[in-house]
Formats: sequence, structure tokens, C-alpha cells
Amino acid sequence: MAQRSSFADAMARFPGAVTIITTREYDLPYGMVATAVCSLSADPPSLIVCLNKDTSAHDPILRQKLFAVNLVSGEHVHVVRHFMASKGRDRFNLGDWKTLVTGAPILDNATVAFDCELSEVHDGFTHSILIGTVKDCHISTVVDQTCLLWHGRDFAGPSRLPG
Repeated sequence: MAQRSSFADAMARFPGAVTIITTREYDLPYGMVATAVCSLSADPPSLIVCLNKDTSAHDPILRQKLFAVNLVSGEHVHVVRHFMASKGRDRFNLGDWKTLVTGAPILDNATVAFDCELSEVHDGFTHSILIGTVKDCHISTVVDQTCLLWHGRDFAGPSRLPG
């Protein structure tokens, strides 16, 4: 079995899209930064999100059975850094937040935001593997907006191939 340190070094070379996962419980917003998100199915529209069980947003998501996935661009680095450095509702002091169908906070100018209902939860050792059915999505009207990546233990942007 691979050692934890070599696995972490290998995963640092594996780029991931930076997202802000959010929920709401008792009128309080909860959120965290995550890169372990991917599409699952187009019918029904659904996503897979892997959340560390120790995060403050984990249990509220499981209790409320709703969450949003906000894919952020390079323009949002300051929002993401603020999320990483803050706790609780202070994380939402930056950015323009709104809601769609479920009531989970959506970053208004995110590249895309998926508003999800939690449909299944699976154990993933230190993480929970969430399957969310997409109830609504908000796509940015900014044409050139790209996603922010996490690569090499730092923020990066997608590279554009010639041609």
C-alpha cells in the first residue's frame, strides 16, 4: 500500500477544479473549499462530492440534505483564500451570495453553480461520498470565465492549447 506522504505528493500533481461547497441550516450558512467534485449522470443530472467528515459543513449537509457546488474562477482567489482562512458565517463576508431552489448559498458570479438535493451518502474512510441530484444551476454570463484549479499545492489556471 502506498504511504500517505507519497500519495499526497502524487495527488499534488493531479489538478482539480476549485469549488466552494455550501449549505444552510437554521438560517446560518456553512461552506468549505473542495476539489473532489465530478459529474455522475445527465439523467438525472447529478454530481459526486467528497467531503472530509471533520469539516464544519459536513454534518449540516447531511442533516439538511441540500448543498450547492460553486465552481470558481481566477477572479475569486480572494474569496477562496478568505474561505480557507475564516470560520463559520464569516466565510460569507466576501462575495455576492444568493439562493436558488434549495436555499444553499450560491456565489452570484461563480463560473457555474449547481444547486443540489442530497440523494445518497457513502462512506469513504475520512470522507463522505455525496451524490447530489441537481435541482437548478446558474451559469455565469461572463463569456471568457474559466475555472480556478488547485495544482502543485497552489492555485493555477487552465492552460489553453494552441489550435
